[in-house]
Amino acid sequence: MLLLALACTPDGSTDTAQHTPTLTDLRQVVPGDGLPSEITPQDSNNNLDIVRHDGRLWLAFRTAPSHFASSETELFVVSTEDEETWRYEGRFAMDTDLREPRFLSHDGDLFLYFAILGDNPLAFEPGSSRVTRYLSTGEWTEPETWFDEEGFIPWRVRQWNGRPTMIGYTGGENIYENDGEGVKVYWLQSDDGLTWEALVPGQPVVTEGGSSETDWASLSDGTVIAVQRNEAGDEMGWGSRICRAEANALGDWTCTADPRKYDSPLVFAHEDHIYLIGRRNVTETGAYDLGMDDLSAASQTLMYQADYWQHPKRCSLWEVDPEALVVEFLMDLPSRGDTCFPSAIDQGDGSFLVYNYTSPLDGEDVSWLEGQQGQTIIYRAMLHF
Repeated sequence: MLLLALACTPDGSTDTAQHTPTLTDLRQVVPGDGLPSEITPQDSNNNLDIVRHDGRLWLAFRTAPSHFASSETELFVVSTEDEETWRYEGRFAMDTDLREPRFLSHDGDLFLYFAILGDNPLAFEPGSSRVTRYLSTGEWTEPETWFDEEGFIPWRVRQWNGRPTMIGYTGGENIYENDGEGVKVYWLQSDDGLTWEALVPGQPVVTEGGSSETDWASLSDGTVIAVQRNEAGDEMGWGSRICRAEANALGDWTCTADPRKYDSPLVFAHEDHIYLIGRRNVTETGAYDLGMDDLSAASQTLMYQADYWQHPKRCSLWEVDPEALVVEFLMDLPSRGDTCFPSAIDQGDGSFLVYNYTSPLDGEDVSWLEGQQGQTIIYRAMLHF
């Protein structure tokens, strides 16, 4: 099934900037005719990850009755050679919510990490994270706990300087409980995919405060640029934090505040430019932080969350200035309503394979809250720079 959409600026006009990439080869994957018979997608298909391993493209995705936590949640894994016909590779279900599937291909092995949460649709209840290793078609090792920190959410896993790295966070429940407790972002590395240690020796936690989902990329000189979703708020406000760490001081992050909130950030580098794919709030300013400074911190968090849920969303491509630490909008990807949990693979020729989810593109442009209660689909496309 083909899907068509224009890349537009936030005010709805077509973006013709010379540095804006093009999007081609748009195709719906889930639900889709090429899926194996073992899989019956539910209404909500969202959290996902892709990786290349053993000559095939692998996709892991969450399917559930809605975006919200459910005991009926399933994680499926499929693989393909042509992105047309998919082979069944596994199913994970634990009578509770499962999210954030993350692949690691390392030394001939394929690992899958995921987070276990509660089944209350009105709460965010991180439990523990699990890892499993692929054995053969449809066979995986028994998922096991791999990290001692309770409530750890794996966010991004990638190879860097020849070693597996992972960034994730604990304290996600504090974002919605408004209890003043902070969120800790961990930056880890491993040799074998099973045992992890601090990437910065002696400093597993790189930031603490209101920020949770964090992704990063490095420039050619080793400088690291990161984008953090700051929904809980802290001394820098609410929205996002844009951060930089020098190659010789990776544990020392310097950050600026951005009132927009780039949910589900995916950060990547191309020709020493830093790009971000993240959720965009469809309002006049796109701001998450509405400047209600006369309210308490807890009240601001509640007010900003309530307002954010009432507006439609897009999944958008941005460029991050690594010096000024500011974010410039480039284009919207095909998306509307409830959308944005991207994963991408560098094809090595100036193009990136992107998988993402969205409310139906031919439907009404609903609010984020309404979209989370309806159908969402997963598609693939090629982004060309």
